[in-house]
Amino acid sequence: MSPKVPEPTAFPRERAFLVGVEIRSDPSPLSLEDSLAELRLLAQTADLEVVGETYQRLERPHPDTLIGSGKVEEIKALLEETAADVVIFDAELTPRHQRELEEKFGNQVRVLDRTALILDIFARHAHTREGILQVELAFYEYRLPRLTRAWTNLAQQTGGGGGRTGSQGGVGLRGPGETQLEVDRREIRRRIAFLKRELEKVRAHRQRYRQQRRKSQIPVISLVGYTNAGKSTLLNRLARAQVYVADQLFATLDPTTRRVELPGGHVVLFTDTVGFIQKLPTQLIAAFRATLEEITESDLLVHVLDVTHPNAVEQWKVVQETLEEIGAGDIPVITALNKIDRLPDTTAIKTLSDAFSHSVPISALTGDGIPNLLRAIETTLYEDYSPIIVHIPYSEGHLISLFHEHGKVERVTHHDGYVTMQGLLPGRFLARFTPFTRRIKTVTQAEPNNGTSDVAIS
Repeated sequence: MSPKVPEPTAFPRERAFLVGVEIRSDPSPLSLEDSLAELRLLAQTADLEVVGETYQRLERPHPDTLIGSGKVEEIKALLEETAADVVIFDAELTPRHQRELEEKFGNQVRVLDRTALILDIFARHAHTREGILQVELAFYEYRLPRLTRAWTNLAQQTGGGGGRTGSQGGVGLRGPGETQLEVDRREIRRRIAFLKRELEKVRAHRQRYRQQRRKSQIPVISLVGYTNAGKSTLLNRLARAQVYVADQLFATLDPTTRRVELPGGHVVLFTDTVGFIQKLPTQLIAAFRATLEEITESDLLVHVLDVTHPNAVEQWKVVQETLEEIGAGDIPVITALNKIDRLPDTTAIKTLSDAFSHSVPISALTGDGIPNLLRAIETTLYEDYSPIIVHIPYSEGHLISLFHEHGKVERVTHHDGYVTMQGLLPGRFLARFTPFTRRIKTVTQAEPNNGTSDVAIS
């Protein structure tokens, strides 16, 4: 009889202590308590055991340690009491903050910030080559000014997803690999330059693909929303697809596109995109430029909103602000009020519908409201016409032809090098003309709490 082979021993989860920080001069969309609760969810997504938390409200950040000296001593005692391995701040620490806090807390405790934690989660969920490149670039740009002893335990290449890091399985940023940890800044800059060149190739490839897609005149609809709002579940429902779904933050990182037929027979492409979150690291926004361009070149956005979340309105605002930041603020939007199956009665659904214009109550899980959403999408793309004034260079002759072919032209004025066209365009073409538009009154986006809203295309 063969001897029984013992099962491998699992590494214990790292113990994390969380610190919330509110700077009154830099207000956050979420309250201090709600933001700290979100940090707790992020830590759990990173497979950390949260053993304690505290917070501090400040008029302005302390130049050395972000928080006050008394709070530093209080946290140091709590770290010893809870036997925490890592302390995570719900704010972005400067390199100086991090160095000073590491010195105060001692070598046995590592100091991370919200950005580092999100980078770690992104690295776990990046599986395509593009996603891995983007996360690695964001990691290096974050790491470059922070070359301290803390990084000796923080990063080990794991192929862009899954797996524990370091000899003790500690949470970290799955980025450059252990042999890279001793490199100097010059070598890291070389790596950053290489990654940017590779991602530029990805961006060029995506651009060529989008140009081919444009020729087919199939509208592209991006599903956007706060992380864990239900975008992947909705895509699965619409396309009968099998996109990975999990009840956790940033479960889907790499974009997925599926064909869907609308009730009237029109075919559209739906793209599931990475979820947004407050305080989304600037490194990630920059690194994921190629992916985020999928959103900026969409014909329509479906903003998936978890209406059961206590901070639904705040999350809506975070997403809208992020869309503005990446240059997608002028694209027509339909708000899908998701998870209505969890609401107590139809009165709550009616209240929400009244609070958000251009909205459709749905349940991506049960399918309730999906036919109404598809009809709203078809109406927006093919039946609703929006007034627009555009100044199109003659070099963009295909847009001039498109306006004549699909729009209702009211006035054409020729100038030296460009033509001014005024008229009406179907919703599916508005985004293509955004770079050449002039501000004109039209309703294109949802706005909470005030019914309808006049939103200018610019």
